[in-house]
Amino acid sequence: MYDQPRANSSQTSTTFEQLLERVRYEGAYPSRDRAAEAVHQVLAALGRQLTGAERVDLAQCLPVEAALALTASVPDNRPLTGWGFVKDLAARTGATPATARWDTGAVLAAVTHLTGPELLARILHQLPDGYALLFGQAELRRPEPAAA
Repeated sequence: MYDQPRANSSQTSTTFEQLLERVRYEGAYPSRDRAAEAVHQVLAALGRQLTGAERVDLAQCLPVEAALALTASVPDNRPLTGWGFVKDLAARTGATPATARWDTGAVLAAVTHLTGPELLARILHQLPDGYALLFGQAELRRPEPAAA
Protein backbone atom coordinates (compact mmCIF):
# COMPACT_ATOMS: atom_id res chain seq x y z
CA MET A 1 0.00 0.00 0.00
CA TYR A 2 2.89 2.38 0.65
CA ASP A 3 4.72 3.89 -2.26
CA GLN A 4 8.03 2.23 -2.97
CA PRO A 5 10.66 3.70 -5.29
CA ARG A 6 11.35 1.81 -8.46
CA ALA A 7 14.95 1.23 -9.38
CA ASN A 8 14.82 2.49 -12.94
CA SER A 9 18.11 3.87 -14.15
CA SER A 10 16.53 5.31 -17.29
CA GLN A 11 14.45 7.72 -15.19
CA THR A 12 17.15 8.83 -12.76
CA SER A 13 20.46 9.89 -14.22
CA THR A 14 21.74 11.56 -11.04
CA THR A 15 23.55 9.37 -8.54
CA PHE A 16 23.18 9.76 -4.80
CA GLU A 17 26.77 11.00 -4.64
CA GLN A 18 25.98 13.71 -7.20
CA LEU A 19 22.90 14.72 -5.23
CA LEU A 20 24.99 14.95 -2.05
CA GLU A 21 27.56 17.12 -3.83
CA ARG A 22 24.85 19.46 -5.06
CA VAL A 23 23.32 19.70 -1.56
CA ARG A 24 26.78 20.19 -0.06
CA TYR A 25 27.35 23.07 -2.48
CA GLU A 26 23.87 24.61 -2.02
CA GLY A 27 24.11 24.41 1.77
CA ALA A 28 27.84 25.20 2.06
CA TYR A 29 28.20 22.13 4.27
CA PRO A 30 31.70 21.18 5.45
CA SER A 31 31.30 17.49 4.59
CA ARG A 32 29.34 15.03 2.53
CA ASP A 33 28.16 13.38 5.75
CA ARG A 34 26.49 16.62 6.86
CA ALA A 35 24.83 16.94 3.43
CA ALA A 36 23.62 13.32 3.66
CA GLU A 37 22.13 14.00 7.10
CA ALA A 38 20.23 17.00 5.71
CA VAL A 39 19.01 15.00 2.69
CA HIS A 40 17.66 12.17 4.83
CA GLN A 41 15.98 14.47 7.35
CA VAL A 42 14.37 16.84 4.85
CA LEU A 43 13.19 14.10 2.47
CA ALA A 44 11.73 12.09 5.36
CA ALA A 45 9.84 15.21 6.46
CA LEU A 46 8.66 15.87 2.90
CA GLY A 47 7.53 12.24 2.68
CA ARG A 48 5.23 12.92 5.63
CA GLN A 49 3.52 15.67 3.61
CA LEU A 50 3.29 14.28 0.07
CA THR A 51 0.81 11.66 -1.08
CA GLY A 52 -0.44 10.06 -4.26
CA ALA A 53 1.04 10.35 -7.73
CA GLU A 54 3.24 13.31 -6.79
CA ARG A 55 4.95 11.24 -4.10
CA VAL A 56 5.52 8.34 -6.50
CA ASP A 57 6.70 10.56 -9.34
CA LEU A 58 9.09 12.47 -7.09
CA ALA A 59 10.53 9.19 -5.77
CA GLN A 60 11.17 8.09 -9.36
CA CYS A 61 13.13 11.30 -10.04
CA LEU A 62 15.44 10.76 -7.08
CA PRO A 63 18.39 8.42 -6.68
CA VAL A 64 17.32 5.22 -4.89
CA GLU A 65 18.84 6.18 -1.52
CA ALA A 66 17.02 9.52 -1.53
CA ALA A 67 13.78 7.92 -2.74
CA LEU A 68 13.93 5.49 0.17
CA ALA A 69 14.26 8.40 2.62
CA LEU A 70 11.21 10.05 1.02
CA THR A 71 9.00 6.96 0.96
CA ALA A 72 10.01 5.49 4.33
CA SER A 73 7.82 8.02 6.15
CA VAL A 74 4.11 7.40 6.42
CA PRO A 75 2.17 10.46 5.21
CA ASP A 76 0.84 12.56 8.07
CA ASN A 77 -2.88 13.24 8.28
CA ARG A 78 -2.30 16.88 9.23
CA PRO A 79 -0.89 19.00 6.43
CA LEU A 80 1.66 21.59 7.52
CA THR A 81 2.22 25.01 5.99
CA GLY A 82 5.75 25.75 4.79
CA TRP A 83 6.63 27.39 8.11
CA GLY A 84 4.97 24.54 10.00
CA PHE A 85 7.12 22.12 7.99
CA VAL A 86 10.29 23.95 9.06
CA LYS A 87 9.21 24.10 12.72
CA ASP A 88 8.29 20.40 12.70
CA LEU A 89 11.65 19.50 11.15
CA ALA A 90 13.46 21.58 13.78
CA ALA A 91 11.55 19.88 16.60
CA ARG A 92 12.18 16.38 15.23
CA THR A 93 15.90 16.94 14.61
CA GLY A 94 16.72 19.12 17.61
CA ALA A 95 17.92 21.90 15.31
CA THR A 96 17.02 25.57 15.48
CA PRO A 97 14.33 26.78 13.08
CA ALA A 98 17.01 28.74 11.21
CA THR A 99 19.12 25.61 10.70
CA ALA A 100 16.08 23.58 9.68
CA ARG A 101 15.14 26.29 7.15
CA TRP A 102 18.70 26.30 5.78
CA ASP A 103 18.73 22.51 5.44
CA THR A 104 15.32 22.53 3.79
CA GLY A 105 16.37 25.15 1.26
CA ALA A 106 19.59 23.35 0.38
CA VAL A 107 17.92 19.97 -0.11
CA LEU A 108 14.82 21.19 -1.91
CA ALA A 109 16.87 23.39 -4.25
CA ALA A 110 18.75 20.27 -5.33
CA VAL A 111 15.49 18.31 -5.63
CA THR A 112 14.05 21.06 -7.84
CA HIS A 113 16.77 20.39 -10.40
CA LEU A 114 15.71 16.75 -10.60
CA THR A 115 11.95 17.20 -10.87
CA GLY A 116 11.33 19.45 -13.81
CA PRO A 117 8.82 22.29 -13.82
CA GLU A 118 5.67 20.21 -14.43
CA LEU A 119 6.21 17.85 -11.48
CA LEU A 120 7.32 20.72 -9.25
CA ALA A 121 4.10 22.59 -10.07
CA ARG A 122 2.04 19.51 -9.21
CA ILE A 123 3.89 19.06 -5.91
CA LEU A 124 3.42 22.72 -4.97
CA HIS A 125 -0.26 22.54 -5.91
CA GLN A 126 -0.73 19.60 -3.52
CA LEU A 127 1.09 21.20 -0.58
CA PRO A 128 -0.32 24.03 1.59
CA ASP A 129 0.92 27.62 1.33
CA GLY A 130 4.55 28.39 2.02
CA TYR A 131 6.34 25.57 0.22
CA ALA A 132 7.22 27.40 -3.00
CA LEU A 133 9.82 29.50 -1.20
CA LEU A 134 11.29 26.36 0.36
CA PHE A 135 11.78 24.99 -3.16
CA GLY A 136 13.40 28.27 -4.23
CA GLN A 137 10.37 29.39 -6.25
CA ALA A 138 8.31 32.57 -6.15
CA GLU A 139 5.03 32.08 -4.36
CA LEU A 140 2.24 33.90 -6.08
CA ARG A 141 -0.92 34.33 -4.11
CA ARG A 142 -4.28 33.96 -5.75
CA PRO A 143 -6.33 37.14 -5.53
CA GLU A 144 -9.05 36.91 -2.94
CA PRO A 145 -12.54 38.07 -3.84
CA ALA A 146 -13.38 41.54 -2.60
CA ALA A 147 -15.72 41.70 0.34
CA ALA A 148 -19.15 42.97 -0.60
